[in-house]
Amino acid sequence: MKYAFYTLGCKVNQYETQAMQQLLLARGDTLGEFDGVCDCYIVNTCTVTAVSDKKSRNAIRRARKLNPNAVIGVCGCYAQTAPEEIRKLDVDVLIGTDGRAEFLDKLAAAAAEKLRWEHVEDAGLPRAFEQLPSGGLAERTRALLKVEDGCNNFCTYCIIPYARGRVRSLPLENAVAEARKLAAEGYREIVVNGIEISSWGWEWHDGSCLRQLLAALCAAVPSVRIRLGSLEPRTIDEEFCKTLSGFENLCPQFHLSLQSGSDSVLRRMHRKYDSARYLQSVELLHRYFPGCAVTTDLIVGFPGETEEEFSESLAFLKTCGLSMFHIFPYSRRKGTPAADMPGQIPNAVKERRAAEAASAAAELEAQYHTSMLGTTQQVLFEQEENGLYAGHAMNYIKVYVQAADLHNEIRAVRVTELYRDGVLGELE
Repeated sequence: MKYAFYTLGCKVNQYETQAMQQLLLARGDTLGEFDGVCDCYIVNTCTVTAVSDKKSRNAIRRARKLNPNAVIGVCGCYAQTAPEEIRKLDVDVLIGTDGRAEFLDKLAAAAAEKLRWEHVEDAGLPRAFEQLPSGGLAERTRALLKVEDGCNNFCTYCIIPYARGRVRSLPLENAVAEARKLAAEGYREIVVNGIEISSWGWEWHDGSCLRQLLAALCAAVPSVRIRLGSLEPRTIDEEFCKTLSGFENLCPQFHLSLQSGSDSVLRRMHRKYDSARYLQSVELLHRYFPGCAVTTDLIVGFPGETEEEFSESLAFLKTCGLSMFHIFPYSRRKGTPAADMPGQIPNAVKERRAAEAASAAAELEAQYHTSMLGTTQQVLFEQEENGLYAGHAMNYIKVYVQAADLHNEIRAVRVTELYRDGVLGELE
């Protein structure tokens, strides 16, 4: 059978799509393009915002039009939280956020026997970590390694704990074995990801923590760069920094979720830190990893957010000296506490605040890029773009050079000027 995928959302979804593709190829199936005629279309959905819900529905409709006789399979967070909406879209196989191998079995059965199948169990029920093959199908440069699933934080704006369930982790020895396999396959960088990797090992109640996992991974594959997914600020303490600063292959790029720089908004969000604790984490990172990139997420227009609270947020972000931040207008998610909070912000106000925040973000990013001028960066090159070769430095800044045939090479580059969405440099 020929399968095509349409994947929305986070790196965990990307990882799971890549894993399913590998499983299909191992079974002797083939892969096609989503816009072409295939035997089966798989839509791996996201539900972080209303926009992602809409994109998921549109992808399902498009697949049915491409081949009315094809098998349509839908999985992911939107499928988990709103199966009743997906049932209306003429799908053949529907599953939530677990059981990817079983999902593929049912797709094959649906094609052979013309039967429909659905299994969306309560995400709050106990689940085991489903280990899937790591890596990807593209030319080997950067691989995703999923080490954790689920979230126990229950922030008031977030639907993900209801979609992904509770924290469950990949055992340390399994993670190390996967990393060694990826290194042997030629990957030069591994991105450690999950829904909430800061909670890795929590469910075992034996003192296991992310710091131990990262130290083991760095030591196991010293020639491979280890990059981290999103972190909670509480993860960053003296012991974390002291331990991991000793590994040269740990990428000095740390994405610390903030969401708001106003303590009153953070309390309404049910975040487990305040601005003082967040700033402490940033300062520790800069002390132990000089020149590191610290990035974050910002939600604007959270219910009840006043102009003063919004201004306080922007001022705090500038105080932290972040290198970049992503801006998300608050999206009302049915079933979350924030959806029923008073003081819902009009879309026009959210859009204005998002634009203002984007301007501040661009300024901080330009400052960080400027600070790289004259420095030498180790760059992992990935592909040719407009006559130049492009890759990413350890801090994930995009670097361009005038060269050819550098795919999957790590080379020293002296940064000479700002360029497009990154910097331009010369090979040393």
